Amino acid sequence: MLTTRLEKAMPSSPSPRLDLTLQFGGFDGARAHRSMLRRAAVARWVAHALRGPAEIAVRVVGEDEGRALNLQYRGRDYATNVLTFDYARTPVVTADLVLCAPVVQAEARAQGKAMQAHYAHLLVHGTLHAQGYDHEHGDEGAMEMEALEVLLLGSLGFASPY
Repeated sequence: MLTTRLEKAMPSSPSPRLDLTLQFGGFDGARAHRSMLRRAAVARWVAHALRGPAEIAVRVVGEDEGRALNLQYRGRDYATNVLTFDYARTPVVTADLVLCAPVVQAEARAQGKAMQAHYAHLLVHGTLHAQGYDHEHGDEGAMEMEALEVLLLGSLGFASPY
């Protein structure tokens, strides 16, 4: 059953329409992250995880901004790798994805991954959340979301993040 659900969840060709905004906050090292996260690559990774049209803003921030947003909206007083703010799922997915660059960099280093591969994973992960996928409330949802991430990232040329 999981395979059937994953097959249905995989995007169809061509990629759905994506209206993407890409922003970078002011933080140490922002220039390096900006040069790594070219708009075309970010759009490709996000669009690949979409099932339909979307308007998504991606903002890459420093630790202070990431921590403040996580505290304000999730009640957690630390910076996390990605926050997804999903506003609508139909007829157009509308969401903000906020990635905390220092956390992404530290995680990539600790996991022995290329930072670009980790960014691709987190953008796919956040885009799936924006469409209603959930890994925090039940093992079945977590297994489905992780399997879909592995399939999507593999078809983008990245190794399994797990």
